[in-house]
Amino acid sequence: MAALLDPVLLFFALGIVAGLMKSSLEVPPQLSRFLALYLLMALGLKGGFALARSGLTLDIATALACAVVLSVVVPALAWVALRRLLPPFDALAVSATYGSVSAVTFITAMHVLEQQGTPAGGHMAAAMALMESPAILLAVASAQVLRSRLATLPAGEHPPAATTGSATALGTALREACTDGGLLLLMGSLLVGLASGEAGARSMTLFTGDLFKGLLAFFLLDMGLLTARQLGSLRGLPPALWLYGVGGPLVHATLALGLAALVGLGAADGAVLMVLAASASYIAVPAVLRHAVPEARPAVYVGLSLGLTFPFNLVLGIPLYTAAARALLPG
Repeated sequence: MAALLDPVLLFFALGIVAGLMKSSLEVPPQLSRFLALYLLMALGLKGGFALARSGLTLDIATALACAVVLSVVVPALAWVALRRLLPPFDALAVSATYGSVSAVTFITAMHVLEQQGTPAGGHMAAAMALMESPAILLAVASAQVLRSRLATLPAGEHPPAATTGSATALGTALREACTDGGLLLLMGSLLVGLASGEAGARSMTLFTGDLFKGLLAFFLLDMGLLTARQLGSLRGLPPALWLYGVGGPLVHATLALGLAALVGLGAADGAVLMVLAASASYIAVPAVLRHAVPEARPAVYVGLSLGLTFPFNLVLGIPLYTAAARALLPG
């Protein structure tokens, strides 16, 4: 209950309420972009400083390996479940969305654990980065295979083909997946923190410490407003998708918990791994899918991830995942 009363999460709830009330409250887009970049930079630096203190240990390598495994297994499981509920391209897009990760959910989980006095390792920022792109690449490649299969069907038995050339769409998607600005800033900041070490940590204390919580609360206020605007798109979705929007993350988190228990991850790192597996991208992946898989409907994959899964994870999921990790994992 105490976690739900954290000011950061309460500002997210305030944003949703203000959005539903059609309030004039808004955060300018440029400020919202700045806040997102600040949070990624601060988190990357924190991770780099922590890695500089600990070094690359077997436990860290194991956690990163778990992240890579989940980045492939989660979208594959999502595809198996969703292909029975949605047209093929929509199923691919939603699979990619849920196979990737939400940086905001991850940052919030790291903050919650830190506030509770059980911070996760800084290397989990690298784990998040590793889980960002594989689902995008799998979706784009699968879409190419799907188009090839549909091209052999008689006219009228498949949806219109992509308006951009297939090779161009694939190349653009691959480039964007590997050069996403937020991802590069996160990894670059982690390397800066790793290189500068303890001296860098002391000089950046204000930037990565006292400012972080206030600016995270401001950013989540904006995310609450954005979430409220997406709720309307949920009305047209099949009821089974609503169930997947909550049940899918719970299954993915359970898979991560089992993997963490199998390899002996600690409770804090295991909780973050669960959060990553349960989260869904609503920024990076949709930006790529809009032109790489134009046959898919953004209202489905953005509406579901941002309108349902994101608030569920932020308000209920994070406390649930951390409690399960503490109950079943060491330390």
